[in-house]
Amino acid sequence: MKKQNILQKIGLLVLLFGLFACSTDESYELLEDNPLFDLTIPADFPALNAAVLENRPTKFGVELGAKLFFDPRLSRDNTISCSSCHVQASAYADHQVQAVGIEGRVGLRNVPPIQNLAFMQYYNWDGSKRQLENQVIVPIITPEEMHLSIVEVIGKIKEDASYQTLFRKAFGDREITPERIYQSIAQYEYTLISANSKYDQVKRKETRFTTLEEEGYALFQVHCASCHSGELFTDQTFRNIGFPINSDSNEAGRARVTGNLNDYMSFRVPSLRNIEFTAPYGSFGQFATLEGVLDYMDQGVINAPNLDPIFKENQNRLPLTSSEKEALIAFMKTLSDPDFIGN
Repeated sequence: MKKQNILQKIGLLVLLFGLFACSTDESYELLEDNPLFDLTIPADFPALNAAVLENRPTKFGVELGAKLFFDPRLSRDNTISCSSCHVQASAYADHQVQAVGIEGRVGLRNVPPIQNLAFMQYYNWDGSKRQLENQVIVPIITPEEMHLSIVEVIGKIKEDASYQTLFRKAFGDREITPERIYQSIAQYEYTLISANSKYDQVKRKETRFTTLEEEGYALFQVHCASCHSGELFTDQTFRNIGFPINSDSNEAGRARVTGNLNDYMSFRVPSLRNIEFTAPYGSFGQFATLEGVLDYMDQGVINAPNLDPIFKENQNRLPLTSSEKEALIAFMKTLSDPDFIGN
C-alpha cells in the first residue's frame, strides 16, 4: 500500500513538473496538422517528376514557400524577389528581353515561365537541373540576379517570428536550413498548374474552336507537334532550331552542361501554354512577337551541323503563308489560361 502511494506521488510530481515546464517554456508549442496539398492532376498530363513524390507539397510547406517566393530579402539589396521576375500576370515570366536583377544587372537569358513544373524533367533553358529543389539556389546566388549566399538569406530571416512559426508548422521545428528553404519554394512552385485554357475546355467538350482556331490546330499538328507535343506542349527535349545566337561568350546552350558540341546552341523546347502572355520569345528574347517568330522561321533560320531535322529537311525553313501564320497564332492563343494569370 505504501509502495502504491509513493508511486502515485512520483507520478503527480512528474505531471506537475510537466505542466510547469509547459507554462514557462516559451518555445513549447503544440504542432498543428500539416496535410498534403491537394494537387489536382489534369487529365492526360504526364507523370509527376519523381522529385515531387519525395517532396510532396503540404499546406504549410506551400504557405512557407509562397512567403519566401515573394520576399525581396532573398536578394542582396532587398529589392528583388523570385516574384519580381516571375510575375503571375505574365504566366510567371516577365516581359524583359533578358532577366534583370539587382542594380539593373542583365542576365544571360530570358526569364522562362514557371508553370506545370511538377511534370517537367529538366529545368533552366539548358536543362542544367533535374530537380526543382536544386534549381532554387541558382537565382539566389547568381550575381546578375539576387546575388546572395544561402547563409546570408538565413541570417536575414532567422529572427523573423512569422518565419519561425511557418518553419515549425511545415517541418516540425523552428530550424531554418538551406534544404528546407529549397524544399518549400519548390513545393509552392509545384502548385502552379495551368490546365484551364480554351484548348482544355474544348477537350472537355465545354466549348468549340472557331473555324480559324480549328485550322490552326490542324496546321499545328503538321508543323509543330513533333516538338511541342503532349498536354504540356513540349516533348522536353533539347533542339537547335537556328534562332539568332547570343554573342555572350558564356552561352553555348545545352553544350554548356554536357560539354558535347552536338548540343551547341540547343535549348529545352519550351511549353507553349500561356505563350500569349510570355513575350518576348527565345532563349534571350530574340523575338518581340509570335508573328516575328513565325516570320523568321519562314524566311530561313541559321544553318548548323546539329540543326533540327524539321528545318534541315526543308531548306532551313518552315514555309508558311500569311493566313497559315494567322491561324497558327489563333490556335496558340487557345492555350491561354486566364485563371492561371489571375484574370
